[in-house]
Amino acid sequence: MTDTRILLADDHALVRRGVRLILDGEPGLTVVAEAADGAEAIDLALAERPDLAVLDIAMPRRTGLQAARELSRSLPELKILILTMYDNEQYFFEALKVGASGYVLKSVADRDLVAACRAAMRDEPFLYPGAVRELVRQYLAGVPARAITDREEEVLKLVAEGHSSRQIADLLYISVKTVERHRANLLQKLGLRDRLELTRYAIRVGLIEP
Repeated sequence: MTDTRILLADDHALVRRGVRLILDGEPGLTVVAEAADGAEAIDLALAERPDLAVLDIAMPRRTGLQAARELSRSLPELKILILTMYDNEQYFFEALKVGASGYVLKSVADRDLVAACRAAMRDEPFLYPGAVRELVRQYLAGVPARAITDREEEVLKLVAEGHSSRQIADLLYISVKTVERHRANLLQKLGLRDRLELTRYAIRVGLIEP
């Protein structure tokens, strides 16, 4: 039986080191690549073709959720776990929507992460108990529709990180005019006035860290 090859993505080196110690210490699990942000995670996944990606949510350039969304499209056979400090229903449901197999809290990673990895490789979901309760509650209540598109979310994150329209255009391979259109749409949809309010919104919903 071959080892499960794992890509680990977190922008904090100490966190990556600790998580790697947990995973590499288990039989059948091997970390083959580490990324410090979501964009690097996508590049490494395409290059290394791991079996499993373990992604933090709050990372520069691309969040873990944005990276998961892209990887689910590009590498549909790749299993994805979200490892996060956020015990938050919004992130939990976004993780499910973008194709993650499980949602693990960093606070209990030493207890749950290995089990989540093994469950993902068996094509089984892994959800911490609070998430299961929330899933049932939200299912019964109905989950509200997403307000902005995937591309608008990418533009929002980069605007909030301080990138210019030209830099965003280059990063996303679109025109400056398209960037400006997305920014105008964001302001209108979210009822905001300027870059500062977009940045505050991005912090509030977890696209960037304060």
